[in-house]
Amino acid sequence: MIISILAFIASAVLAYLIGSFPTSYILAKAMKGIDIRQVGSQNAGATNVLRTVGKLPAAITLVVDILKGVFAVTVVAKLFYSFGIDLVFEFYQGLIGLIVVCGHIWSVFLRFKGGKGVATTLGVGLGITPLALLPTVLIWVVVFSVSSYVSLASIISLMLFPFVACLANYSFYTVLFAVTICSLSIYKHKENIKRLLKGQESKTRIFKRMK
Repeated sequence: MIISILAFIASAVLAYLIGSFPTSYILAKAMKGIDIRQVGSQNAGATNVLRTVGKLPAAITLVVDILKGVFAVTVVAKLFYSFGIDLVFEFYQGLIGLIVVCGHIWSVFLRFKGGKGVATTLGVGLGITPLALLPTVLIWVVVFSVSSYVSLASIISLMLFPFVACLANYSFYTVLFAVTICSLSIYKHKENIKRLLKGQESKTRIFKRMK
């Protein structure tokens, strides 16, 4: 019993620290000597890195932040669950997914000011609900291609992801945590939503300059 409790606590702390790893901050500091939280949108995420630092560091940020989610819900969750954690695995795995996303959003290394959690949520989805991920990514690509708004594509994808997971017949606990994690990330987009409604949101061009 004590071992299982300690295993749960250790896995939760580790998941949070993995999520807290400040990829965008480190790359922005290393490559341009800037604090990503004080330039552009002031968000510690891949989109702001793209706009203020460049495509390569943005791509690295995206990949690393995705891998944080994948690693937490696969390697960490499965390793520590083997110590006899007394929870349904799907519930425990979803909880670890929520914790790693919270770590990204409220990074202990950035004084609890991180990103919006989209990339890490994508990683969690890749690790837990891979069958629901492809349709959701396609939705993101379509919305972004039409609008050029990263935030709008992310918000719509996050809204639809739990429904796709439900249609893909994932467990109740998995869908429950999908709703929770996606709702959290949508909440972090509240300022983007306000700007979208006012027509003031910045568009993002990946392959060509804005005219």
